[in-house]
Amino acid sequence: MTDLSHFLARAEALLERIESLLPPPLPEPDWRNALAFRWIKRNGRGHLQSVSKPHHIRLKDLQGIADQKLRIEQNTRQFIAGRSANNVLLTGARGTGKSSLVKGVLNQYAAKGLRLIEVDKTDLVDLAEIVDLINDRPERFIIFCDDLSFESGEPGYKALKSVLDGSIAGTPDNLLIYATSNRRHLMPEYMAENLDAKHVGEEIHPGETVEEKISLSERFGLWLSFYPFDQDHYLAICAHWLGEFGLTGQEIEAARGEALQWALMRSSRSGRVAWQFARDHAGRKGGKSARAGRKS
Repeated sequence: MTDLSHFLARAEALLERIESLLPPPLPEPDWRNALAFRWIKRNGRGHLQSVSKPHHIRLKDLQGIADQKLRIEQNTRQFIAGRSANNVLLTGARGTGKSSLVKGVLNQYAAKGLRLIEVDKTDLVDLAEIVDLINDRPERFIIFCDDLSFESGEPGYKALKSVLDGSIAGTPDNLLIYATSNRRHLMPEYMAENLDAKHVGEEIHPGETVEEKISLSERFGLWLSFYPFDQDHYLAICAHWLGEFGLTGQEIEAARGEALQWALMRSSRSGRVAWQFARDHAGRKGGKSARAGRKS
């Protein structure tokens, strides 16, 4: 018995040493209080980290994209009501409100059970794990992939395709994917790929490479396109944000020339540039902080 007791004591001590070397258990998501989450990888393991201060931009602050706003709101309302809805791909010019529109949707419908999970492109290989975590939750989740694009052979590409429409496991009813990208087909397109096209009678059939690239974007049921703003739209956005910073109508009108010069220096008339101008101009004039936050 003495030998057995000695062996058990040594075994217990060894287990304690091994346990001290193991990473601590991953924290449970704060389902009750958090509105937004990030998927974070640590020591090769992923977990949902609550976002303590999500970006509270309001939909009414997004100017010049009324049609896109209307369509994504309708899709989201269907989703949170438990009706059928589509995954959404928002593509187009930089700084025109793609990311802000998704954040605004969360701000608008969080009280009705909508939640947002931001996933980096490099972590899309973990999508199946994320789906398992939220599969039985009562909330309605949007997985948000910002500034999405792929190069050939990236593992996240196939993982995203599977979750969208191609896995043996069905996508849960409480999940949609909203992604933004500057590329319509999410991958670079080369002139040489067009040489693979074949003529069959009077029809043109794209080559396999082109078909592969199109197949991912086609898995998004709703496409929203964003275009560069003209001068009037740009100035309207500047005026809106200057008003949010507390400037008077007369002060806003007087800032038009500076707003145009700012856009000229940045070689862009995007909503992001308008926000940055308003922030700079109002700061120099002693304006208050804008309530809605950064325009991106």
